[in-house]
Formats: sequence, structure tokens, C-alpha cells
Amino acid sequence: MQEQALLEERAKLIERNKELSCLYEIATIVARSETTFAELLQAIVRVLPSAFHDPERVCARIVVAGQEFQSDGFAASAQVLRADLQLEGGEHGAIEVFALEREQPPVAAADRFLPEERQLLQAIAGQVSLMIGIRLANERRAQLEDQLRHADRLAKVGQLTAGVAHELNEPLAAILGFAQLAAKKIDAPEQAGRYLERIIQSSLHAREIIRKMLLFSSPGVHRTSPVDLNRVLTEGLAFLEPRFAKSAIRVVTDFAPGLPPIEADSAQLTQVLVNLVLNALHAMADGGTLTLRTERGEGVVRLVVADTGTGMDAATLEQIFLPFFTTREVDQGTGLGLSVVHGIVTAHGGTIDVESVPGRGTVCSITLPICRDAEIEATAAAKRRTEHGS
Repeated sequence: MQEQALLEERAKLIERNKELSCLYEIATIVARSETTFAELLQAIVRVLPSAFHDPERVCARIVVAGQEFQSDGFAASAQVLRADLQLEGGEHGAIEVFALEREQPPVAAADRFLPEERQLLQAIAGQVSLMIGIRLANERRAQLEDQLRHADRLAKVGQLTAGVAHELNEPLAAILGFAQLAAKKIDAPEQAGRYLERIIQSSLHAREIIRKMLLFSSPGVHRTSPVDLNRVLTEGLAFLEPRFAKSAIRVVTDFAPGLPPIEADSAQLTQVLVNLVLNALHAMADGGTLTLRTERGEGVVRLVVADTGTGMDAATLEQIFLPFFTTREVDQGTGLGLSVVHGIVTAHGGTIDVESVPGRGTVCSITLPICRDAEIEATAAAKRRTEHGS
């Protein structure tokens, strides 16, 4: 009797081990994020028979949302265990395990499956319901995120299109209007000449908008060479000097001597300087101080452009790099200046940081990497100085 009891206990332990192994395999299958929902259910239904007393004599089926997933050698029979899947969102499903009738005497359904197997199927159904619910929720979330990203892209395209239409409409309307006036005043050369001059200025304005859009959309660096940042800034300021002469703005420069060269496109760096300076001039319509400073950091050089203008609040700071965002009046700016600056600096492997306080001014800090050869030479020189000092 004792030996018989031990054998029965051993058989029960084996069955429990099979059940736990099946649940573990199902959990492992669900954890595979790369599988599709259909692949997930098909993999689950294949391992279900292994949890039953005689795996070779049972088959399984999962039915979810009108789809069927069957184990190998599936054949429906009158002897079946069924457990409903509790799914959210109105979906219905079930797990079914059938006893195969292969040359076996008819046995009552109640005798074919053990009570423990009925409990096991309910437990598996609960776990599968939970896992399917999680997977469906994750897939729905991913779909919503894709929809949000798509909507965001459409919104940005709409903003860009509206900005382009608005900015180009102004100069084109002026060109058309003054051309019509000039045509009517063709017999008055002096007046027609003034209209033609306005046409030329409006055309140049439209060309500038398109040029900045091209820089914004494709800010790649095309012609690079070792560049002395101090020299680029000095030449750029000389170009801007007439603008300073017309305003009550004091320009202060503090260029660190002996800056190592940077690998850059000097024309694009000049564009960066011009855009930052023009923004500063606009912010200091009633006068102020514009400060340009260069300094050296670890493997980088830094350009700081600071003004004492009107400054910006936090909400404005969050949008300054968006194309066509501007705080200026109509015809006073395209809203592409800082977008272009950001694109050029990023293309050069640098970073830009803007800090601003309303009523106190704005500070733009641009960091650019120095040439690799210059960095190696600087490191070697520092090492030589250390060795010489010791």
C-alpha cells in the first residue's frame, strides 16, 4: 500500500511539473517582443498538449476574434475541455483541448480528463487572457503612438507650408503690385524707376527666404578646411559694421588668443554670426551692448554672443529653433534665422545653448570641436610642458 501511495504521489509530482513547465513556456513565448500576435497564439497552442497526462492523445485549439490556432495533428472530437478567455474590448475567445479518438474504446468525457487537468486549463486560460490583454494593450499603444507621430508630422508640414506661403506671399504681392504700377508709369521714368527698385528689393527678399529654407532643409557642410574662428568673426563683424553705425549699440569683443583651428565651412560660420547678430540688433532696438567672446575648452572652442536686449520668456525659448517662428512684425524677419543656425552648428558636430531673461538680454553659446590634428598637437604640447616642468 505504501509503495502504491508513493507511486501515485510521484505521478502527481510529474504532472505538476509538466503543468509548471507548460506555464513557464507560455510566459517565455509571450515575452518575445518580436513575435506577432498570430505567431504568439500559434506558439502557445503548440505547447498546450505537453501539460496533459497523455500529450500524444490530446490536441488543442485557441479561438480569438474569429481566428483559429491549432496544435499539430489537430482533430476535433466529442470529448473536449473548454475554458473561456476573458478579454477586454469586447473580444471573445476560448481554449479547447480535445481527446483524440485513435483506435480507443469509447470512454465517457468525464473519465478521459483528470480533474487536475480541468483546473489546469482554467489556470492556463487565466494566464493566457492576461498575457493576450497585455500584448493587445501594447499593440494598441504602439498604434496610437504611430498615429500621434503621423499627426505631429502632418502638423509640422502644415506649419511649414503655412509659413512658406505667408513669407513668400508678402514679397510676391509687392513685386506684382509695383510691376503693375511701373507699367502704368512707363512714361514717367523717375517714378517707374522707384517702383522697379522696390521690385528688385522684394525679389531679393524672396530669394533670401528660399536660400534660408535650403540651408534649413539641407545644412550639410560642403567645403570644410581648418578655420581660425577669431578670423572668421573679425571679417564677419567688418561686414556688419554699417549696421552697427546706424544703431546706438556698443560692440565689445573678447577673442581668446591662440585658438586652435576648427574643421568648418567659413561661409556657413559667417552665416551663423550674421543671424545671431541680427537677432541681437532686433532685440536692442533702443540701444544696448553686444558682446562677442571666444574661449577654449577641452577639445572644443566656444563662441558666446550676448546682448542686453528685451530677452525672451520660457515659452518663447522652447520655440526659437522651429522654422518660421518669429517674434518680429510682418516683413521684419523670416523666422528661419535660428533654425538655420541650429542646422549649421549641428552639421559641424557642435551644440548651441540659449539662455534668456526677459528685460535683461540673451546669451547664445556655440561649442564646436577643434581639428583632430590640432587636438593631438595640443595634447602633445601640454605633455611636453609637463615633462619640462618636472
